[in-house]
Amino acid sequence: MGIVLAILLFGFIVFFHELGHFLLARINGINVYEFWIGMGPTLAHKKIGNTDYCLKILPIGGACVMEEDEKEDLSEGSFNSKSPWRRISVIAAGPVFNFILAFIGAFIIICFVGVDKPVIGTVNAGTPAAEAGLQAGDEIVKINDKNIHIFKDISTYNQFHQGQTMKIVYKRNGEKNTVSVTPEKNDSGYYLIGITSSNYVKTNVFETAAYSAYNVKYWINLTIDSLKQLVTGRIGVDQLSGPVGVVSAVDTTYKESKSGGALLIFLNLLQMTILLSANLGVMNLLPLPALDGGRLVFLIVEVIRGKRVPPEKEGYVHLAGMALLLCLMVFVMYNDIRRIFF
Repeated sequence: MGIVLAILLFGFIVFFHELGHFLLARINGINVYEFWIGMGPTLAHKKIGNTDYCLKILPIGGACVMEEDEKEDLSEGSFNSKSPWRRISVIAAGPVFNFILAFIGAFIIICFVGVDKPVIGTVNAGTPAAEAGLQAGDEIVKINDKNIHIFKDISTYNQFHQGQTMKIVYKRNGEKNTVSVTPEKNDSGYYLIGITSSNYVKTNVFETAAYSAYNVKYWINLTIDSLKQLVTGRIGVDQLSGPVGVVSAVDTTYKESKSGGALLIFLNLLQMTILLSANLGVMNLLPLPALDGGRLVFLIVEVIRGKRVPPEKEGYVHLAGMALLLCLMVFVMYNDIRRIFF
């Protein structure tokens, strides 16, 4: 059951991404010839109007086909007949819809469980936090140059800045105070300052919307910070995970949640949706060939130059990028299988 839920979850996230492209194409008067979810052989399809809607056998991708690479097709309703800014809106809509989906998921979760505000619940005796004078009830608002909105911001900042001294700005009785705290290494080799979070609190609709945005921002920043760690070598490529790893993680989440009932399963899978959707949005905005970010680069160049990059040259770049992405996907899939079975 967990594997089935993982496939449905991943398929829905991809569907929502492609729906963004589809809706903005229609809004801008662009004909969509094919709209499919998945990859590989077609399981089912139905043509409605000029659009052929397809479901493919492998739930690891999708597409909204507008034949945008056809230079000769400048007829009314074609992708290339529109201004660069209209085309940019269509390409950017996919990642933006991923962020919208993550926001909706965060809003629903907060409505059920509340907000993890950055308020200290307990301060462990003898820890750096206790020695600095931090107390239960203090609200942390800033660490060094990073603004803090939810408690997860604190733990993640510490995770990516292990052992570094923190200049912490906090509120106590409405007044701001500043202390310096240097984390200490525990028996597991992890640097901690010695605080835990307070209980989740309920919020009104406006605060819920604001904290939903903070949660989406958190996952976006986490993805970006992880990519930086990958580029700098602090995270190895062997730690990358792909569709197989996602299916395994969702299956594990389902098995660990089912004893708590349907609501717990729903909320935990929704949390996975937020993580995956925000991650997909960021990854697709990377300026790499074959991704939405790569296409946006060519469109921005067109805006600057005042004319389009020759489509055959752009096509070669995207083809090379697709080949490299497929190689990376095979490598990541091998890593996932190795971690699961060996």
